[in-house]
Amino acid sequence: MRHFLDFEKPIAELEAKIQELRDMAEPDTINIADEVARLTEKADEQLKATYATLTPWQKTQVARHPDRPKASAYVGGLIEDFTPLAGDRAFADDAAVLGGVGRFRGRSVVVIGTEKGSDTESRVKHNFGMARPEGYRKARRLIELAGRFRLPLLTFVDTAGAFPGIEAEARGQAEAIARSIEACLEAPVPVIATIIGEGGSGGAIALAAGDAVLMLEHAVYSVISPEGCASILWRDAAQASAAAEAMRITAEDLRKLKLIDAVVPEPLGGAHRDPQATVTSVGDAVERALTPLIGTEGAALRARRRAKFLDMGREGLT
Repeated sequence: MRHFLDFEKPIAELEAKIQELRDMAEPDTINIADEVARLTEKADEQLKATYATLTPWQKTQVARHPDRPKASAYVGGLIEDFTPLAGDRAFADDAAVLGGVGRFRGRSVVVIGTEKGSDTESRVKHNFGMARPEGYRKARRLIELAGRFRLPLLTFVDTAGAFPGIEAEARGQAEAIARSIEACLEAPVPVIATIIGEGGSGGAIALAAGDAVLMLEHAVYSVISPEGCASILWRDAAQASAAAEAMRITAEDLRKLKLIDAVVPEPLGGAHRDPQATVTSVGDAVERALTPLIGTEGAALRARRRAKFLDMGREGLT
C-alpha cells in the first residue's frame, strides 16, 4: 500500500478509483481501458500540479516520507563491493551512522550515511537516524581513513538531528559533532555530501561540510526542525508551517543563498514514487561533482573548502 500525505488526498482518491476499475476488469466484460486511461491522465496532471507548488512545510513532509529511499538504498545501489566498518574505537558502534569502503563507478571511495530505517524494527535499530557521539566519532575515524588512503569521501545525510538524550550529552555530543565537522573541513581528499531527506542541525552539518553539497529537490536542510523553531518563537508547534516558510529550508532557497551547490531533480511525485530512478540521478550528480576534483592536491582542496564556508552569508554585509 502506498502511503499518501495529507495534501495528496485528491491524488489518492483518483489512484484508488483506477485500482478499483482494474480489479473489476474481467474477461468478456465491458472494456474499461478508456476510463482507466482518462483517470490516469487526470491523476498525473493532479500530481504534477500539486508537486509544482509545494510549500516548504509540504516539502518537509515529503522529505520525511516513510517510503523515501534511505542512505542504505544509495549505498546498495551505487557502491559496489561495499565493506562496512563499525565502531569508534572508544565506546561503541552506532547503527544510526553507516560507513565503509567500496567502489563508486569504478573508483574506490569511503562512504558514510545517516540511516533512519525503513520499518519499525529498523527505525528502532538505527535510532531514527539520530546519531550519538560514538556515531560522529566513527564518522571522524572513517573521514581520517579516507584521507590516509587518498580515497574520495561520499556522504548521504538524512537525519532530524543528533540524538538529544542525556547520555549523549554526557559522552560529549557537541564535541563529537564539532570534531566530525573539523575532519570534513581538513580532509585532504574530495568530499561530496548529498542531503537525501532531512538535513537537521549540527547532526547533518557534521557530515555535510564538503567541497560540493548536493540536495535532492524535495529534501530540507535547516538549523532546527520547523516544529522546534515554532515552539521557540511562538511556543506553539502547530505554527510549523509558518516556521518552515520563514526558515528558507528548501533546496531552491538554499541554492539561491549559496549554501548548497546543486539541486538533484526527483521523479514526479517525489523520490518515494521511483526510488531506483532517484538513486541513479543522485549517482550521476555525485559523479559530476566528484570528477573535476580528482587529482587536486589536498592543500588546495582544504583551502578552497575553508574559503567556501567562510564566505557563506557574507553577501549583503557592510
